[in-house]
Amino acid sequence: MAEAHQAVGFRPSLTSDGAEVELSAPVLQEIYLSGLRSWKRHLSRFWNDFLTGVFPASPLSWLFLFSAIQLAWFLQLDPSLGLMEKIKELLPDWGGQHHGLRGVLAAVLFASCLWGALIFTLHVALRLLLSYHGWLLEPHGAMSSPTKTWLALVRIFSGRHPMLFSYQRSLPRQPVPSVQDTVRKYLESVRPVLSDEDFDWTAVLAQEFLRLQASLLQWYLRLKSWWASNYVSDWWEEFVYLRSRNPLMVNSNYYMMDFLYVTPTPLQAARAGNAVHALLLYRHRLNRQEIPPTLLMGMRPLCSAQYEKIFNTTRIPGVQKDYIRHLHDSQHVAVFHRGRFFRMGTHSRNSLLSPRALEQQFQRILDDPSPACPHEEHLAALTAAPRGTWAQVRTSLKTQAAEALEAVEGAAFFVSLDAEPAGLTREDPAASLDAYAHALLAGRGHDRWFDKSFTLIVFSNGKLGLSVEHSWADCPISGHMWEFTLATECFQLGYSTDGHCKGHPDPTLPQPQRLQWDLPDQIHSSISLALRGAKILSENVDCHVFPFSLFGKSFIRRCHLSSDSFIQIALQLAHFRDPQCLALFRVAVDKHQALLKAAMSGQGVDRHLFALYIVSRFLHLQSPFLTQVHSEQWQLSTSQIPVQQMHLFDVHNYPDYVSSGGGFGPADDHGYGVSYIFMGDDMITFHISSKKSSTKTDSHRLGQHIEDALLDVASLFQAGQHFKRRFRGSGKENSRHRCGFLSRQTGASKASMTSTDF
Repeated sequence: MAEAHQAVGFRPSLTSDGAEVELSAPVLQEIYLSGLRSWKRHLSRFWNDFLTGVFPASPLSWLFLFSAIQLAWFLQLDPSLGLMEKIKELLPDWGGQHHGLRGVLAAVLFASCLWGALIFTLHVALRLLLSYHGWLLEPHGAMSSPTKTWLALVRIFSGRHPMLFSYQRSLPRQPVPSVQDTVRKYLESVRPVLSDEDFDWTAVLAQEFLRLQASLLQWYLRLKSWWASNYVSDWWEEFVYLRSRNPLMVNSNYYMMDFLYVTPTPLQAARAGNAVHALLLYRHRLNRQEIPPTLLMGMRPLCSAQYEKIFNTTRIPGVQKDYIRHLHDSQHVAVFHRGRFFRMGTHSRNSLLSPRALEQQFQRILDDPSPACPHEEHLAALTAAPRGTWAQVRTSLKTQAAEALEAVEGAAFFVSLDAEPAGLTREDPAASLDAYAHALLAGRGHDRWFDKSFTLIVFSNGKLGLSVEHSWADCPISGHMWEFTLATECFQLGYSTDGHCKGHPDPTLPQPQRLQWDLPDQIHSSISLALRGAKILSENVDCHVFPFSLFGKSFIRRCHLSSDSFIQIALQLAHFRDPQCLALFRVAVDKHQALLKAAMSGQGVDRHLFALYIVSRFLHLQSPFLTQVHSEQWQLSTSQIPVQQMHLFDVHNYPDYVSSGGGFGPADDHGYGVSYIFMGDDMITFHISSKKSSTKTDSHRLGQHIEDALLDVASLFQAGQHFKRRFRGSGKENSRHRCGFLSRQTGASKASMTSTDF
């Protein structure tokens, strides 16, 4: 999902709000604003920050400390070594009768100061411990004595039962890598894909950059790294996403799929009711910070900041730059069905509606016979238009239809009730999966509100999907939410034997509100142009999805290799079709693992070079090397969708009840976007996208190359020789069975719930 090449168009005379200014040192102002934004985020959630800020201690620990001090004082012991007496002297004299009160206040102040000092010490100690990255560099399965000691200390200082944001204040700052190391790693990475002449020229530019500009740019980055907690994240969000003027559809959004082989109910309204209820349960847990933070090795916490904007969030278009609008709460969803928009409440007297009540409301929308107003049906195509165009039209729309626009942009999220079925079918499994992916990524160009943080898509046969706007968070965040949603709506909420949500309808609920759009005449032509552009962009996307079931994670583990590195090297083989041997493959896997671990510890290449480039533009410094780096095209953009909550699924007893992942559009007009997910131990699902207008790409051809590459790689290992003998002997007629389309049953009887085949 790489979009860094979009930052090439950055205008150095712009500040973060898009205004034209003349500054002697604009980069200093930008660094100041980055730190200011970081502190504002902390102040906006003061109470939760207090609860998480004292972690790993707790407010009760203050009470314990105060009680201990009072007990010592009662026993005529002074644990403060005279400090409490000095504090009493500084307090106002309220008369002799209040002498005891002054003593209590002195004890309160001393206990608070001591408690704060202890918490600060714990934070510093934990931050220093979490700065250790030696465990990343150790071989899999081996653990050195320093790492064992480190793990023990982390357990001591980490506390128990952390909340979602408990570790935020203890996370170390993003380190700024050595610029010499970054340039060296970059040259290593491009050497295999450049000719000798091109590589020599790039090396000359790199040396010139190191000699003339690198030290100054690096100084500014180090300055920012001390002022802001992350020297690159806010610039990445702004210049890669929010300043991009390209349409969001295909270029910035990505999708998540439903269960591949099962659909818990064929009733569209019932599936929507359970899914929305599950999503709002997740929001409730998120607001209460009951979602545990993600921990590597069960110990090393990852940053949780991106969870804040999952719900109640909209990307608002601007002429020069978009901005993210996030509301504290929203008690309705915006629903689109057959060209009409509805505002549907999700709460009654501040309590969440039951799944059956939500199903009832969705069914009312489905049964509503009213037609769409002129141009209302295609209104959402504006969100798929170039951002500058949509920003100008939105200004007029906000004046003429403010209430309806606010109902959509202020919703918890957007729901699209599609009139067509989707998902895997027996009649044409391959084509049906490709169409399913395309419907989630682009739809018809006018049936998704692409500005919303995510759109829940419910097809007429009960199949689900998610379309996610990318600027607010990366895929693991929405993937975590989606795993919870699928597991909760299917296994915990469940469905009755007739396919409806469990419980009873609520006939007292008001009808969902039909939104009225007063569209001025000048907007009509803009909608038509946006629709035409969206259709062209949608029709140009070639999506291909296939589950590879010949082997999976368990076989790769038996080869003593990293599963992610295994697939990444196989994708490179599929893209370039170079001959390989076992020794070279192991070297490539080891190299990929080293690069992955370097990136995880803040020593990656791309973000550092990107930040150096942004600083150079602020300073009006021309760097041919950085310009070349950030004008490169991403011909193969890949991403693994991790399964983060395996405890929610029983892959052994119910192997079909696992999400089949999702995908994204290509980052380059002549490139591929490839994502993959390990489904249990014995299947890998790939999602491939490319542009039909390119003569250099073909998603289905790459899919065949990926299959061939996986089998070639497997055959390099003695344990994998049987794959070639078994599946290559009968020729191309087995190509459909490689995907396992017809090899699994729906598992409906095992799950004890209403299910439909595929």
